[in-house]
Amino acid sequence: MTVWDRPEPPARPVPLDRERIVATAVALADEGGLEAVSLRKVAARLNAGPMRLYGYIATKEELFDLMVDEVQAEILPEERADDWREALSGLAHRTRRTALRHEWLADLLGGRPALGPNGLAVSESTLAALDGVADVDTAMRAVETVSAYFIGAIRREIANLRAERATGLTEQDWQRARGPYLTGMLATGRYPALAKAVHEGTHVDADTSFATGLDWVLDAVAVRFTRRPV
Repeated sequence: MTVWDRPEPPARPVPLDRERIVATAVALADEGGLEAVSLRKVAARLNAGPMRLYGYIATKEELFDLMVDEVQAEILPEERADDWREALSGLAHRTRRTALRHEWLADLLGGRPALGPNGLAVSESTLAALDGVADVDTAMRAVETVSAYFIGAIRREIANLRAERATGLTEQDWQRARGPYLTGMLATGRYPALAKAVHEGTHVDADTSFATGLDWVLDAVAVRFTRRPV
C-alpha cells in the first residue's frame, strides 16, 4: 500500500493532515535543503509530537515522495501542448524553473517514477502529446532521453549555485582566482583543445546554455521520429 492509498487518522488533539505536514516539510527544505527535513523537525514546526506524524507518514522516504508530488503540481502544463516538441520543451523548462524555486528537488530527480497524482498527471500530459507521433517504445525512449538531459543540466546548475553560496565566489570570481594556474597549465602546450575552448569559446549564461542544449536534444529526437523503420 502506498502513502496515497493509506487513510489519514483523525486530526486530534492538534489538527493535522498530510497537506499541512507536506507543506511544512517543503518550507523546511526550501529554507535548508533536504538535510533540514525530518519527521521530528516537521512535528516541531507544527507544535505536534513526532509520534503523531507516524499516523500520517511512515518514513522519511514517504515524506520525500509526498514533497516531490507537491511540487510536481508546479510542473503541470496549464493547457495541452500543440505538438510533441512543445510538450517536451515545456516539461524541461517548467522542471528547471521549479527546481530553481525548490533546489532540493534536484536531489530527488531521476530516481524511480513519481507515482503521486501530480506526478502521474505530468507523465500523462507528456505522453499524450506524443501519442500518434511515434510507437509507444520510441515515445518512451524520447521522454527518457530528454529527461536525462534536463535533469543533468539542472543538477549541474544547482550544484554551481550551491558552490557560489558555500564559497562566496561567483563563477566569474572563481575563474579569476584560478586564472593564473589555468593559464600556466595551458601554456605548457599539453592541452591544445582545452586551450582553444578557453580562449576562443563564447561564454553564455545558464538560460542560454540550457535552452541550446535542449534544442539540440529535441532536434535529435525529431530525426528519430521521422526515420522510417527498415
